[in-house]
Amino acid sequence: MINTILYGLTIGAILYFISIGLSLTFGTMKIVNFAHALVYTIGVYMLITFLPLVKGNFIVTALIATAVVIPISYVIERFIIRRLYGESLDYAIIATYAVLLIGVDVIKWIWGVRPYPMSDPVGESLSIGGFTIPVYRVLIVVVAVLLFGALNFFFRKSIVGKIVVAALEDKDGVRCLGINVDKYFSIVFMLGSALAALGGVLYAPITSLHPYMGFMVLLLSFAVVIVGGMGSLNGTFVSAFALGLVMSLTARYWSQAGETMVFIVMAIVLIIKPIEI
Repeated sequence: MINTILYGLTIGAILYFISIGLSLTFGTMKIVNFAHALVYTIGVYMLITFLPLVKGNFIVTALIATAVVIPISYVIERFIIRRLYGESLDYAIIATYAVLLIGVDVIKWIWGVRPYPMSDPVGESLSIGGFTIPVYRVLIVVVAVLLFGALNFFFRKSIVGKIVVAALEDKDGVRCLGINVDKYFSIVFMLGSALAALGGVLYAPITSLHPYMGFMVLLLSFAVVIVGGMGSLNGTFVSAFALGLVMSLTARYWSQAGETMVFIVMAIVLIIKPIEI
């Protein structure tokens, strides 16, 4: 049971890395961004590309992979997302899903379709009360908690963060103050994309690596955002870990229903509190 709970917390941490960008993107821009799965996948493939070049140093490679995604996300936001501000959600869904499909085909063309295996970069375990706990998974949870604290500090104390939080409440009001909101939205978009890539990098040693790996993670992340509340920093954090535990505990007793239970919880939340767009 301890390992099941730890696995659930690990999945929750990964979902938090990915979901926070989706939550902020929708909360500020009202954009449903399917291309988020692409930057997640690109981060993973940058990891397996640069890892041999830095002699297997996982931390350095993770930083490089995350950094590479930032200019790619800027191009997506500048030339595609920015043209969709204020438009119907249908346009955003179609455009960003097209970007995702094109990006996946490019990944298949460059790296192929065969799965890439990865091993635990730490390779150490802790023995507590007769249970063996992988250190790497504990570190992922710790990093997610630290990230939550850092993001809360950023959005509460920095000028950029305060403008974004204000825009979440009243975007038009912030524009009336003479602030170029789109510039700050671009920063938020790149930050969210970098965190998605970091989530992919951290999840890579635990899961199977292939060009379509972002699709299911994207759906789970949307469920996290819906349950936690669009644009809610605290809600996304709690929702990610809660749904990670739901998926893990369900899979312990009924393996085929782990991911399904996440969407059942999402459906219940939507019935109780429909999304207001």
